[in-house]
Amino acid sequence: MLATFYPNAHKFLAKTQAILEANEAANNLILGLTLRVNHYLPLAQHPPYFATITHHDELLLAAIMTPPRPMVLYTRLSDWREALNLFIQEAALRQWPVFGITGPPPLSEAFAVAWASLTGTTYRVQIRNRLYELRRVNSIPSVPGYLRLATAADLELIAQWTFAFQTEALQRGDLAEAHEVARYKISEQELYLWEDGQPVCMAGQSRPTRNGICISLVYTPPEWRGRGYATACVAGLSQLLLDSGRKFCVLFTDLANPTSNHIYQTIGYKPIGDFTEYAFEKAGASPL
Repeated sequence: MLATFYPNAHKFLAKTQAILEANEAANNLILGLTLRVNHYLPLAQHPPYFATITHHDELLLAAIMTPPRPMVLYTRLSDWREALNLFIQEAALRQWPVFGITGPPPLSEAFAVAWASLTGTTYRVQIRNRLYELRRVNSIPSVPGYLRLATAADLELIAQWTFAFQTEALQRGDLAEAHEVARYKISEQELYLWEDGQPVCMAGQSRPTRNGICISLVYTPPEWRGRGYATACVAGLSQLLLDSGRKFCVLFTDLANPTSNHIYQTIGYKPIGDFTEYAFEKAGASPL
């Protein structure tokens, strides 16, 4: 087996893109992130990391990391432990600054256990996600209001909602980062609002791949929940993206949130995989 570490996204994609696109929806996270880094490299605040494990030129395992975000792992093997162990040893030798890991549950858990043991850190589950795919939007009950593209006039509101989303859904919120995310997504025309006299819900698009795209940043303030706005917003945006030529949409949900999982299945999203994210901390450190 051979461990290869790549200096940029372009070289990593040359090795992995065709393989990842063979199961494009399931690989949206690792593929979409790499494509975005490749396209927007000057915007990266920290250098990204890319690696593969191969055997006789066959791809066994792939990893990317865009610090301080979690590393993303991919494999299509049923017996991946030898490849994973080699990668862990090589990444540790190169002092990869791993803050977290996400991937299919058995794979990400095995990495978390081994990495913590090797580096003297501790690990904990950050979030358990389910990945859904949609190719046709179901008919849903009519909800007052309409979908519209967010504009610069919405910046402060969207920044507040983004911060609330990060705090509630990801257990990590930074107001300055939320402003940057809001500003960027508005400028790229990637964020939409459901308007019913005033904005009541938002949803964004991210990580476009050859045939698909991801729905993200779905947030409804507490005072507007339970009225069908999130369902209408996500359904409307999903249909808009399909109408624009995308063959499918994907999205991630928190498995601990049965409401969102039910909403998306009502729209037509079907589960295609699970991801578990682990966070690493120095031994003895408090997670708070």
